[in-house]
Amino acid sequence: MSSLTALLKSLPASVALRLDKGLHQLAINVSQHQREQLLGFLALLHKWNRAYNLTAVRDLDEMVSRHVLDSAVVFPYVHGPRLLDVGAGPGLPGIVLAILNPELDVTLLDSNGKKVRFQRQAVMELGLKNVTPVQARVEQFEAAAFDQVISRAFASLVDFVTLTRELPAIDGQWLAMKGPGADDELRDLPHGIKLHARHLLEVPFEAAQRQLLILTPEGVE
Repeated sequence: MSSLTALLKSLPASVALRLDKGLHQLAINVSQHQREQLLGFLALLHKWNRAYNLTAVRDLDEMVSRHVLDSAVVFPYVHGPRLLDVGAGPGLPGIVLAILNPELDVTLLDSNGKKVRFQRQAVMELGLKNVTPVQARVEQFEAAAFDQVISRAFASLVDFVTLTRELPAIDGQWLAMKGPGADDELRDLPHGIKLHARHLLEVPFEAAQRQLLILTPEGVE
């Protein structure tokens, strides 16, 4: 029995049903293998969370909506091909996006050792060839330029852009996943950075408002 098959056997049927319904609502089509990888990721996250406290969400059904679907909702706006997930925690949204698009080259960046160890375990057990976990502080991280830099819960917009200013390509984008109250943060954007687009997001099974703010350097269309 493969590692992924064993993981899937540990999940109740309700979890797979909730995932299927959520992906359908988001109009995201996945192969059987991608579906198994998403479910395997949930199983791993739930298993490790009991010992390592990777997320405050304990319930598997909640993990489907608040982690996997909340990550998948930005899928239409992520094109890469090189994507940096800053403050990735246990790999959110980067691992979910890497599963949904195997052509993405995803780097997960986090300074927390136990969360990066989980990322590495997930990458190995799920057979993800397009994900690179990195343990480092963002201000000390150096790499070739990324097409997009995404953050789900890393910091304020100002800190997000300031700390990663040198990481996107010249025509790159910052993707900031935010709640409803981001207007004050937008007013404080650093000089030379503009709001390129704002997308309201509807996460299946979640009532809380979400939005994606796409930021670019001035002069980039």
